[in-house]
Amino acid sequence: MARPDSSALLTADRRGRILADGTVMPLLGLGVWQVPDGPTCVHAVRSALELGYRHIDTAQAYGNESSVGQALRESGIARDEVFITTKFDPGRRDPLREASYSIEQLEVDYVDLYLVHWPGGGAAWAWPGMEAARARNYTRAIGVSNFDPDELDQVIARAAVAPVVDQVHFNPSAYRKALLDACAERSVTLEAYSPLGTGAQLDLQVVATIAGRLGRSPAQILLRWCVQRGIPLITKSTHRDRIAENGQIFDFELSAIDMAQLDALDRSGETREAMEHKWW
Repeated sequence: MARPDSSALLTADRRGRILADGTVMPLLGLGVWQVPDGPTCVHAVRSALELGYRHIDTAQAYGNESSVGQALRESGIARDEVFITTKFDPGRRDPLREASYSIEQLEVDYVDLYLVHWPGGGAAWAWPGMEAARARNYTRAIGVSNFDPDELDQVIARAAVAPVVDQVHFNPSAYRKALLDACAERSVTLEAYSPLGTGAQLDLQVVATIAGRLGRSPAQILLRWCVQRGIPLITKSTHRDRIAENGQIFDFELSAIDMAQLDALDRSGETREAMEHKWW
């Protein structure tokens, strides 16, 4: 099966990705994993929104959906201008009921993307409930996270509405090229979390050299590596200056040589696996 050219799936301003169902996802998002519920989370999300971010990523398992909702309300930005992702915790039983609870916590009418957080208990059991959440208009789009191609195929085989996103750990050191290709072949958008490798790649010499030549920060180089491929990403910080820096990735380009040097940092063997060590 031919893989679509990712550049053809970008919006005109090249800051958004058009998903298979027509939903537009901003390429840049702020994630709030391990950000405590309360003022820290509210401040981070408000800062991101004030600085131009239009995608906020949370999850039931994070326990901070209410703070995300508070920050959105306090920002004064219209709901339909912000893309909100949350995730179903498969340790719970009913994706439809949990989606209803999530939008109550967020104090919104819907989320833009609802993901199965990991394939706990089997890849496909939760999918009918995910489809029900979409049919009830609790979410505009549905997808998965931490699924490998075989698990995607199990979902697709029983789906009336196929997943449009697979959010996975992805960065130059975890360049899961076979998984990226497998997602493209299934019309599933791979979305990157931990695009900075939890900070481990910021001090790599290759990254520092490219950053110095371009007058950019190492973080901007790593994030640009994703968006230049049309890969939506979720980056995390609770510091306003770092959030601002991470958002400044659309006004420069990496050369083909830069991209190849960053590709060569891969330590995953260009794997098709979403997780080397599954926790479920």
